[in-house]
Amino acid sequence: MEKQRENDEIEIDLLELLSVLLGRLWLIFSAGLFTALVCLILSKFVMTPYYDSTTKIYILNKTDNASVTYSDVQMGTQLTKDYAELINSRYVLEEVIQKLFLEEDYKSLLDKVSVSTPTDTRIVSITVEDKDPVQAMNIAYCIRDVAGEHIENVMDFESVNVVETANMPTEKAGPSVVKWTLIGGMAGVFLICAIILVQYLLDDTIKSSEDVEKYLGLSTLALIPVAADESSNKKRKKKRK
Repeated sequence: MEKQRENDEIEIDLLELLSVLLGRLWLIFSAGLFTALVCLILSKFVMTPYYDSTTKIYILNKTDNASVTYSDVQMGTQLTKDYAELINSRYVLEEVIQKLFLEEDYKSLLDKVSVSTPTDTRIVSITVEDKDPVQAMNIAYCIRDVAGEHIENVMDFESVNVVETANMPTEKAGPSVVKWTLIGGMAGVFLICAIILVQYLLDDTIKSSEDVEKYLGLSTLALIPVAADESSNKKRKKKRK
């Protein structure tokens, strides 16, 4: 019985919190709409757009007979992660910085480069993000050439073939206006809901006879009504003062 009562009390509290939120639904909606509009304006007009350029390479180890065997294909599939590590290595990226005279260090360039290897393939995709679309294409092109030579020397492979050259990005890759707007709206709704609930939970004032019975465990014997004339007279006295 005691456990059942505790569960009933928890359920009542949750219903009260829900009713409080429903009572402030207009405020929640307004806050979500406001933050969504702010994030939309920031992502579309304030934040600096960035572009990405992608190039793809195909790496295959060949035997002395210059014919592709099943072991070559299997080994190439297993080593795609090794290729990604070599592409992101300090040697490759610092070489690219020197060749293109970039004004950044290894870590900042590494943040712009992403290497992916699609499942069950030996194709390695190199993507570079930059504020300048031409610079993104040039960096991707240079990384592909330097990394190709580095992989040939380290892995002792004959060649690295180009599957897809670096493209010239014509549309920005980010920031996404839709994504930022949705995130801003959800953040605004969550924040205003948290503020409303905290204010409600911290408010320990007694507002009705039901609150007296609920929180103090006492029953009210009588209620003293306040006459309209008395309340108006009190207001007048305050104004005169």
